Amino acid sequence: MPARSFTAERRRLTALRLTALGLGEPSASSPTAAVRHLLALQAQDYAGTLWALAVRTPGATSAAVESAFGTGAIVRSWPFRSTLHVVEAAELGWMLSLTADREFARTAGRHRELGLESADFDRAERIAREVLAESRRERRDLLAAFAERGLDVSGQRGAHLLVRLAQLGVAVLCGQNTWTLLDAHVPAPRRLGREAALAELARRYLRAHGPATDRDLAWWSGLTLTEARAAIATVDDEFDRLELDGVVYRMRPGLEEAAAGIHLLPGFDEYLLGYGDRSAPLAGRPLTDIVPGGNGMFLATIVAGGEIVGTWRRTVRARGVDIALTPWRPLSAATRRGIDRAAARYAEHLGVPLTALS
Repeated sequence: MPARSFTAERRRLTALRLTALGLGEPSASSPTAAVRHLLALQAQDYAGTLWALAVRTPGATSAAVESAFGTGAIVRSWPFRSTLHVVEAAELGWMLSLTADREFARTAGRHRELGLESADFDRAERIAREVLAESRRERRDLLAAFAERGLDVSGQRGAHLLVRLAQLGVAVLCGQNTWTLLDAHVPAPRRLGREAALAELARRYLRAHGPATDRDLAWWSGLTLTEARAAIATVDDEFDRLELDGVVYRMRPGLEEAAAGIHLLPGFDEYLLGYGDRSAPLAGRPLTDIVPGGNGMFLATIVAGGEIVGTWRRTVRARGVDIALTPWRPLSAATRRGIDRAAARYAEHLGVPLTALS
């Protein structure tokens, strides 16, 4: 087979990923089904999380996604890279079993700096179990309960106490700032031994993100490269291999390239954040175009034919939503029409009129 140019390689890779990630032809039957397919997706930007699920679920609104949180079908926690993710509630336990110890070790130094000791975490757990057994609580109320019982939550101490409770599998977020006990929220969690959990992680990640590499899986999960490779080896016969530009990728059998389309994606979407190597959709542009100042805050992106061609932002007002575009190059008439449709879908998701698109 003749060698493809960089552009052809990139376009094939991004077209396959758009399909795998449920973006090429959105078809999830519900927001929960979209989460189930992706296994986990970054969720520190709550409004962006609602859109990331709605854009994969035909007709879904932000209210429908929030309802899935409210019923307990999906939750937010910190299973990977000490980063907030949304996951299917019943699946969270086995993910935490793979990563919690590593995350505890990674944050030990910061905890010492904050003066947080084992006794503080134990105390926070006792208080949380007591308070949350009564009812769900907002973040501020849970932190207030800690303080009322003599636990210092000043500075970043409170945030670290809450994250540790989540990584221990004690509590979870069942909305934007609402906390509940995990075992009360999920009476029948799925339980897997470590080997089975590693295999399931590799299987689910590659099904939803492939074409992807072992290094992508290691970065995404926070596992070592050795662990990621061992996990993939246990399920390797379930996947097709694809070699592009000298790199070996794995993907689910029968995956087809998405047709060229236009997408307005949230800033932390898996299309960019789901991989250690993000060069394909950026097409040679620096990541700083998406993360100005390298502050970890990813801008929402305009994607045309698999390529990120600019950024966008929304402003919600009483009368509707305004969308402002920042394209990196002149956009064709066809691309503008696609953006018009994507913007209308975004407004529909919010349940408000699209009042401006500029």
